[in-house]
Amino acid sequence: MKLKVYSPDASSSRDEDFPNLPVFEGDKGLQALKEVIVAIRANQRQGTRSTKTRGEVSGGGKKPWRQKGTGRARAGSIRSPLWVGGGVVFGPRPRDFSKKINQKVSSLAFSRALFDRASAGELVVIESVALPQAKTRQVNTIVNRIEPKGKLLLVDAPFSAETARAARNLARVSLQEAAKLNALDLAQYKKIIVSSAALKAILARVNGAQN
Repeated sequence: MKLKVYSPDASSSRDEDFPNLPVFEGDKGLQALKEVIVAIRANQRQGTRSTKTRGEVSGGGKKPWRQKGTGRARAGSIRSPLWVGGGVVFGPRPRDFSKKINQKVSSLAFSRALFDRASAGELVVIESVALPQAKTRQVNTIVNRIEPKGKLLLVDAPFSAETARAARNLARVSLQEAAKLNALDLAQYKKIIVSSAALKAILARVNGAQN
């Protein structure tokens, strides 16, 4: 499969063949990709939302008024769910949303996502993302030459401190190391820019998982 390879300053590009990229036919791996993305999002949830039932809300021990003779509806507690400030019925409680995904399913999903983005031309390679100086303007110039609009993911293995510092002020650019790249990262960005070193690490990871 061919990918577009950019020079370090993105001023020039060429097409280069990468035979080690995964190749899929039909719908193979799509269900695994869906399951993994759902699991990643679920595992990111804190699950700390909580409400109080009428038994946990303070106060309300005294009957507001007598049962009969007032002309008002019967009431036994000011902490009834019908009252403002009362308890909540069937409200959210702290829970664990995490999902377990087998390693083979996760690897299949990652390979499928990588293939889909590469075949769609949304995965490009840059020879190097190392910057001599930590200048946000330099990173902005490079990414604008590759993709002027939309969210971008920049992948390296690993990032230098200067590059990370220069890119952190760009709202549309996110950084991820090749070792931590997952299927969700590959799926949610308009364009993915990987360094040559990062692509080498990714392909070693994919081909190692397939063997």
